[in-house]
Amino acid sequence: MEWLLVIVLLALLMWVVWMYNRLVAKRNRVATAWSDIDVQLTRRHDLVPNLVKVVSAYTDHERDTLESVTRLRSQAVQTDSPARLGVIENELEALLSRLLVLKENYPDLKASENYRQLSDQLVEVENQLHYARRYYNGAVRDLNTAIQTFPDLIIARLFRFQTAEFYAAEPGHRAVPGVGAAA
Repeated sequence: MEWLLVIVLLALLMWVVWMYNRLVAKRNRVATAWSDIDVQLTRRHDLVPNLVKVVSAYTDHERDTLESVTRLRSQAVQTDSPARLGVIENELEALLSRLLVLKENYPDLKASENYRQLSDQLVEVENQLHYARRYYNGAVRDLNTAIQTFPDLIIARLFRFQTAEFYAAEPGHRAVPGVGAAA
């Protein structure tokens, strides 16, 4: 009888350790996915001042757009919340797509090698961001599901695991603006 109790307790301990390690792995996957988004956003934010500089050399009446892009970039760099950052980045993405479309109105801008390189890099970053956001939200979904379902929730509550925040857009900004090829 004592052996049976020892075996049951060992099995229970092994189950707790296995569940805990599984939840830690999911939490780490969310952190890694967020880091991937952060890398792409940093790349985008590094491109913005150069793109603003190139565009502003060709047009003065787009000053409001350029100032808004600069303001949103500053807000995005200072924001830690994935949900709030999603809103800011969607606004920034829409304004950046407007800057990329300006080439149609300014033939000299369209011919600028700097503009072409920056817009190509921006399109590449946007593609990487799309993938990184999807991966992050998938990792968040997996973690949150594990934390909220039985029997994982027992271990999650015991060790105070927290649900993660989805990277989300405002309801009115769900459509991704078309950026298109920039050459």
